[in-house]
Amino acid sequence: MGSEESRLQALLDAHGGMLSLWRVDALSQWDDAARLASDVLDAEESRRAARFRRSADRRCYVVAHVALRVLLGAHLGITPGAVRLIREDCPSCGDAHGRPAVDGGGVHFSLSHSGDLVLIGTAEAPVGVDVERVARADVVAEVSPSLHAVEVAELAAEPYAGRSLAFARMWVRKESYLKGIGTGLSRSPALDYVGAGPLPGPQGWTLGDVAMPAGYVAAFAIRSPGHLSS
Repeated sequence: MGSEESRLQALLDAHGGMLSLWRVDALSQWDDAARLASDVLDAEESRRAARFRRSADRRCYVVAHVALRVLLGAHLGITPGAVRLIREDCPSCGDAHGRPAVDGGGVHFSLSHSGDLVLIGTAEAPVGVDVERVARADVVAEVSPSLHAVEVAELAAEPYAGRSLAFARMWVRKESYLKGIGTGLSRSPALDYVGAGPLPGPQGWTLGDVAMPAGYVAAFAIRSPGHLSS
């Protein structure tokens, strides 16, 4: 995309050099992504892209997956189209719908997109990222009861004007962690506390917020060094 990964915006290189985060704007990168897509995306990605009814959704999906492959290919020293992606076994049920991974390893990654924003994380350890638009108040009221009991209480104590933002911060932290451990939302959001404040994440994991344009929130979760369970 342009000179491949050079046109992506590196946001962070932290956690002892283990983690890099990249934010990609789907609108500004669409022309490059569309040009590369036929050579970069695999057959399943191309089929999924074609199934989107809304052009904006298709655009964001294509940009996200082309950008991911550009980054992974650069990390692995191969062309983006040569990157083979698989699904690991789910830690909950054992079926092959766990976190996405590079066939043969070499780097961990996570991908998220919302609206026209894409967030990609690459790391030396299992990682999850999530970006979301700040939800409307009615969505917060509908979804917040599914959170951890302490989080539900914390949201109820928030002033109404700040509740949507607090919920969004909790949600992206939660999804990042669940992506990182490989279950996604097949694991109940009520089981793990992350909160919206400056408290540490679940044991063995580091969680952090990522700066985003107004109206969006994002977070990452990365397994801490020396923590063996996934």
